[in-house]
Amino acid sequence: MTDLPYYWRLSAFYLCYFALLGVLVPYWGLYLREDGFSAAEIGLLMAVPQLTKIGAPNLWGWLADVTGQRLRIIRTGNLLAAVLFTGVFFADGFWSMLLVLAAFSFFWNAVLAQFEVVTLNTLGRHSDRYSQVRLWGSVGFIVAVLVLGRVLDDAPVSLVPWALLALLWAIWLCTLTLPAQQAAPPRNTGGDLLAVLRRPGVVVFFLCAFLMQLSHGPYYTFYTIYLVDLGISRTLAGQLWALGVVAEVGVFLMMHKLLARVSLVALIRVSLLLAALRWLMIGTLADSLVMLLLAQLLHAASFGSFHAAAIAWLHRTFQGGHAGQGQALYSSLGFGAGWAAGATLSGLFWDQLGGTSFLLAAAVALLAAVLAWCGLREPTRHPRDADERSATDCRGS
Repeated sequence: MTDLPYYWRLSAFYLCYFALLGVLVPYWGLYLREDGFSAAEIGLLMAVPQLTKIGAPNLWGWLADVTGQRLRIIRTGNLLAAVLFTGVFFADGFWSMLLVLAAFSFFWNAVLAQFEVVTLNTLGRHSDRYSQVRLWGSVGFIVAVLVLGRVLDDAPVSLVPWALLALLWAIWLCTLTLPAQQAAPPRNTGGDLLAVLRRPGVVVFFLCAFLMQLSHGPYYTFYTIYLVDLGISRTLAGQLWALGVVAEVGVFLMMHKLLARVSLVALIRVSLLLAALRWLMIGTLADSLVMLLLAQLLHAASFGSFHAAAIAWLHRTFQGGHAGQGQALYSSLGFGAGWAAGATLSGLFWDQLGGTSFLLAAAVALLAAVLAWCGLREPTRHPRDADERSATDCRGS
């Protein structure tokens, strides 16, 4: 793996970036409660980063594609996110905290989608090995969840924002390790992007990405609560979360071999079907620890193989001047709109439906699988795109 271009520099970014998520997702709500916010206020504040992800990545993706200054935009966005996040130490109420989080996440969401482009372009002919770089993000998440969870048994929860701030600066330092290179000539990509979006299967792909994240709503929002209500300890619930991410790492390690033998469309279809099976198992067989363990292993499909195949599909479909916008659309429609809609809907109906919500999630994933089976197409390289190979875009960062 070390023969891959800038392997450790790229991997360090993913390690720190997803370590930040490993602090933010499990522990930020705990900090907000300790700081005196109500449950309703915590729900809204936790939703802010996902809501800003709906629009922000598209703006930054367009700017990166038009200017060619992708790496500079990544560095600037991360720097401003770190600076603005310091406002949490001075926010003294709901609205001031909401404004700080909105400002921070607006620039933070400029980073990942564009860095995905830089990673794929830096890897060049080794782009099928993307998952071997991305797996370090999963490692970072696991380490952050386990280490900070243990630390917070003895340390005050007020440590959480300091951990987040330290990781934001670490991410920024990681972006500085990649070499600055000659900028690509600016170009107007608007009309051509519409032509790409009109290609067969492109709209279906984004709809599948939206539905896949929508189906994760009950899991990301209520899985721990669901387990605890079933009599499972918080410690075991945390270990089940970690098992899912370990399974994700496993599939990332073997993904380059799968990509060489299995079509992207087949991987996406099977991932959606296995996601439906996972939610069905959680919704109906949660009284069996063995079934819960098997369901968590399916995180390798519902996130791991789906995400790796989706990134490869985007890389082959949105080439050259459209690369950033393609990644941004995936981020905003899937992890932004899909995640936010899934969390909101599951929150509205959890009191009435409880674990039955996972059966609805299974139906949503199954619908996405049917759409993928009927309308998703294998990417085809167009001559005009071939003249603008993504390596040029990376060298122009």
